[in-house]
This record gives sequence, structure tokens and C-alpha cells, in this order.
Amino acid sequence: MPKSSKKKKDKVADFSKAKLKLGKGKAPATNAIDTSFKARSIALPSQSIAFEKNTSEPITRRQLTFGDLISHLKHYNVGTRKDAILGLRELLDANWGLLDSCLAPLVNALVRLIGDEDASVRKQLLSFLAWMLPRIPLEDLIPHAPLLLLFTTSAQTHIFAEIRIDAVRFLDVLLDCIPESVIAGWCEMTDGHGSRVLGGYLGILNAGTKYGETEGPLKATSTASVVLTPASKLVVLRSLSTFLRTALSPSDSIPKKGRLPPNTNTPLDAVFMKNAFPSSHAYLSFESLFKTSDQTGNGNTFFRNWQPEMPADDELGDIFIQYFPLLNSFGDAWTLHDLATSQSFSGAKANIHTSPLANVDFVAHLAGTLHSTIIETYLDCAPSVFSPGSSPPETEVQLIVTIAQLAQSLYHVVLESPENIDNEHVEHLESIVNYMSPYFPASTRDGKLEQAYEEFNLIFCELTSLAVNASQSGSSRSHQKRKARGRTTATQLSGSRVKASIQTERVTQYITRRLRGEAASSDHIGVAINPTAYRALLPTIWALISSGGAKAEEANEVIHATLDHALKVSSKSACKRLTVEFVGRLVLLGLERHYLGGVLDSDKNPAVKAKFDAWVWHLPQVVWELGSANLHSTETILRVVLRVLQRQSKTVRSETAASFQSRLVPYFYIDHPNRGPLPGPYKKLPPSSGSKIRILVLDVAATVLDLGRQNGQEFESLSRAVGLAVAGEEEESYWSHVSAARFINKL
Repeated sequence: MPKSSKKKKDKVADFSKAKLKLGKGKAPATNAIDTSFKARSIALPSQSIAFEKNTSEPITRRQLTFGDLISHLKHYNVGTRKDAILGLRELLDANWGLLDSCLAPLVNALVRLIGDEDASVRKQLLSFLAWMLPRIPLEDLIPHAPLLLLFTTSAQTHIFAEIRIDAVRFLDVLLDCIPESVIAGWCEMTDGHGSRVLGGYLGILNAGTKYGETEGPLKATSTASVVLTPASKLVVLRSLSTFLRTALSPSDSIPKKGRLPPNTNTPLDAVFMKNAFPSSHAYLSFESLFKTSDQTGNGNTFFRNWQPEMPADDELGDIFIQYFPLLNSFGDAWTLHDLATSQSFSGAKANIHTSPLANVDFVAHLAGTLHSTIIETYLDCAPSVFSPGSSPPETEVQLIVTIAQLAQSLYHVVLESPENIDNEHVEHLESIVNYMSPYFPASTRDGKLEQAYEEFNLIFCELTSLAVNASQSGSSRSHQKRKARGRTTATQLSGSRVKASIQTERVTQYITRRLRGEAASSDHIGVAINPTAYRALLPTIWALISSGGAKAEEANEVIHATLDHALKVSSKSACKRLTVEFVGRLVLLGLERHYLGGVLDSDKNPAVKAKFDAWVWHLPQVVWELGSANLHSTETILRVVLRVLQRQSKTVRSETAASFQSRLVPYFYIDHPNRGPLPGPYKKLPPSSGSKIRILVLDVAATVLDLGRQNGQEFESLSRAVGLAVAGEEEESYWSHVSAARFINKL
């Protein structure tokens, strides 16, 4: 019994709960650790009234400084990193001068977020860079280009497809701001970022690329078999098209920052007419005739080996001078970019083979690499885009236009030199044109997509002209090879010629309809052609006029439509200057001693000659109607008139001068029957101290008077009108000098 009661008591003691008494705390455990501490004071310097804050340092609304935001960019939390980017934009928007001293640490911190795994952080960073980079001066941004491109090209090969697509979006921003740095070394002849950028594009598209070799099998750059969505594919192909268009442009035409579309005052780039001359020097000499005052010193620069004496028969012996680019801004401080540009000019002769236009073989191999991608994308999108009676998806429409632009950029360079044309590339281009042909000309009822359809039609016209010209120039060289292939190849060749003839005929009809402003069908309304479309059609118009591939009737129809449009278009129309530059080149080409073709010999076609003469004679009326509204167009017209008067034969010049003198009189002074003598538009032109247009007008008038004196005609009415117009003006002494000099020369 005693043992049993003792066990019960021990058991109750083990599991009994101590009763708490009122007013007394709970007894501490026997194994409790005392964590209390005692201190005399707690020091918080940032909250002390004795601490002086730096009130001059800019802060955000959340009281964060630049250093705080930079540290937050490295935070593990996604929201903190995104808020740090927003805070940087807020801070720089209010304190832009902060970048003068903080640009380097800012770029070093931002580039590490290009490959961030969170999509919202990358999206916020893209928006921030698109806002910040265009506002930074180019000379301050270029030193940071290697770092920006290093992390961007690294993100192009990331394991996640979303990061690779966003890296392409970052490249679009860099192509806008620093295009020359992005494309540097793109053709793999130099160690630059452009080669890695191009390899990244091809890797995303799973197209493969090559490393150094120009021939042989392609090596894949990506092992990821990711099928891109149409939207992602559009981002990559559009960026690649922009990259190639920038890389394949002449170095002097690449914008230093930003890609600005040509406006109405942008002069015509007639590089497509280069095949009419025996050499590049002859072409540049011809183009110098059309240079306006704002283009002097900014044109194409070509290089010549220095010689102690220039041969007398050299075509550039009188006009070639050395070029010193830093003298253009002698009074301004030289920037880092100016010095780099000067260094590139000094080494241009040694590195002339590295220019984009010199690497036709590389571009040809690249065109072959992308051929399957172009065909595949087009066949995927064409049925839904060109299906009648349905609203096409905008993404697929833009994909069609983008791959057309891609083919245009590549094959324009590949097939530009007729002596280096490979039949394989001609066949590739013909296959692309054949796939596009059933849907040409494309049209839509959706006004938002109308511009995209028009661009597709314009590019198709140029690709067709390239294919026809290339096949014609290459047929003679490969005649023996084709003959050896037998009857099957001959049949295929005959079929391809029939297709080319049909396509050329349809392109001719489209161009004629656009120039005349006719509607495509009864459901549409005819509209006048806009300057952008007219500028885009000029290479095709020239190809149809100058090529032997087009029939004589088609070429004649295109010439008549071009001249009719040039005569009909209003003087104040945005197309007027382009028509003057193009038709003026056609007129002067017939008078050019270096011109290789004979298509523009208007003496063989009286109808064409009559329209050319009518166009030349209507130019004084255009100058009178323009007045001082468009000085660029006025100067272009005056230069064309002056060159025509100087280069025509003696008989034609006398007829032109007699026609011009009566048309030029109202430009200087008008004898009104009721109000008497009134000043003409000449008085509204800026004085010669600010512009050279008045001097150019006087040169035209003096040339007309001189031609009249040579034929025994004094043209007193014109001489009197000019004398009244320059009386008391700055140009009075110049006119007296020019008139006296020509009179003395006649004696």
C-alpha cells in the first residue's frame, strides 16, 4: 500500500499544473535564458537634430537618393527593382544635369537588368532606356556602347525565349541611338559587335549562321527548338530588316542618331541610276550637277591615290580636291565623335574593303541563308492576309511587309553589280517574286492597313525589276551551261521568261495607273500618288526605261506616263521637286558623254522629244508659281535649267533660249496694263547675303541673254526686266559684272 500511494503522488506531481495566484506573475522556467540588456543611450545619427542633412542632393518623392536607387537595382525583390527604375526616371526628369557625373555608374547598373528573369522589370527598363538614351549627346553615349551591346548580345543567346525577344527590343532602341556602333563589324571582317548581333538574330530564327567562312554548310547558333509566335517573329524580323537596311546603307547616309524618314525637302538619291555610267567617278561627277547649296560638302566622298600631276584626260581632273572633314566646324570645339569620324576618314583607304557595300559575297551568302525563312514566313501568312472577304490580322500583314523589305535590302545589293551575279541568287529572287505574284496588286478595304498593302505593292515592283534585269544580264554568260542541260532546262527557261514577261506587264500597268491617278477598280476612288510612293517607284521606273528586259511598248508607255505626271503635277505639290530631279536627270543623261545606254535618245521618238521639250519649257512657270514658298525646289529647278542650257546643242539651245526669255520676264518685272510695272517673285527671294538663289536666277538670265546674242537676238525685254529687278539691290554689281563679261566675250 505505501508504495502504491507514493507512485500515485509522484504521477500527480509530474502532470499537475501550478496554480497561479492573483497579483503574482508566472514563474520562469528552470531552463530559461535571460536576453535582456541594459544601455545608457541609443544612438540614431540619421534622426538626430545634431546631424546636418545634405539638402542639395536630389531625392525622389520616397526620399531616395541616386545612390539608394542604384543599390535597389540589385535587390532580390522584383517590385523593388522595378520601383528603382521608376525612381530613376523621376529623379532624372527633374534633375537631368545629374547624368553629367553619374552616367557611368548608371549604365553599369542598368545593363545587368537587360537579362533580368522578370518580364515586368525588362519592360520597365526598356521604357526607361527608350526615354533616356535619345536625350544623351552622342559623344557621351558612344563610350558606353560596348557595355550596352555586350549585355544585349548576351541576352540574345539566353536560355529563355522571352529574354531573347526582349533583347531584340533593346537592340531596336540602340539602332535608333547608336546605329554605327551596333553594325560595326557586322560582315565579320573586323572584330565588332555587329557580327554577334547578326548571329543572335539568326540564332533566334533558327536560321543558322557561319563563322568566318563565306562558303560551305551553315552552323547552327542555337540548340533551342522554340517555335516563335507571329508577334515574336515580327519583332525579330522587323529588327533584322532595320539592322540590314542600316548596315547596307552608305556610311555617309547613316543617321547619327535616329532614323528619320525622307521628307519632301530630302533630295533624291539616284544611286539606282549608277548602272548608266562606266565608273563610280563618272556617276558622282554627274550627280554633282544637282547638288544644292545645303548639300555642298555633304555628298558622297570617294578616295584617290595622291599623284604629283593629274592626267589631262582624267574625268575628275578639274573637280577633285582633298577632303578635310574637321574644317567644316573650324570654329566649334571638336567632340569625341568628330575625332573618331576623322580617324575613320584617315584610315578609309586602308580599310576600304571593309565597307558594307564591298562585301557582296557576304550579303549573297546571307541572302541564301535567309531564303527559306522568307519563303516559309510568306507562305504561312499569305493565305490569311490576302484572303478576300475577311479582315486580315494586322500582325500577319506586317510580317508580309517586313519580309518583303528584308528581301529588298538583300537582293538590291546582291544584284546591283551585273558582272558578279550568280544564277542561284537570281533563281532565289525569282522564286520569291513568283510566290508574291498571284496577290499583286494587293488591296484592302481597311483604311488602317492600306499603307501596308501599298508598301507591299511598291516593293514587289522593285523586286520584279531586279529579277528581270538580273536574268537578262546573266542569260548571255550562262548560255553554254543552259544549252548543255538539255531540252528540260530549255523548257523551264522558256516558262520563266513567260512568267517574267507577264509580271513586267502587270508592273507596268500598275505604275502607269498610279502615275495617272486612276482607280484600281470600280470599287475604289483614284487618288494622286504621294511623294513616298513616287520616290519608291523611281528605281522600278528607271529599270523599265533603261533595261532591255522590258518590251519597247512597255518602256515607251512608262516614259509617257512619267512625263505626263511631271507636267500635270501642281507646282506646290510635294511631288514636284522629285519629278524635277528625276526627269531632269533623264534630260541630262541624253546629253551626258559617259552615258552607256541609248534609250533616252529622244531624237528617235518625236512624241517623247515633244514631251521632254514641253517639260523643260514649263519650268519657268513653275519657278514663278513657287515664288519664295519652297526655296529648295526653286534652286533645284534653276540648276536643272542652267545645266540644260549649257549642255544642249547649239540649235536646240537657241530654241530653248527664245522660249525661256519670254517666260522669264514676268519673274523679274511685270508690265501691268493698269497698275504699271510691278516687281515679280524675284523680289521675294532672300538676298544673296543669306542665300545663293538670286545669284542662280541671274546666272540663268545671263545664259539666256548670251545665247540670244549668239543668234543675233538681244532679248531687250528680259534685259530691261532684270535691270529693274536688281536696281538698288545687293546683286546689282554682280549682274553688271556678269552682263559685261558675257558681252566682252562675244566681242
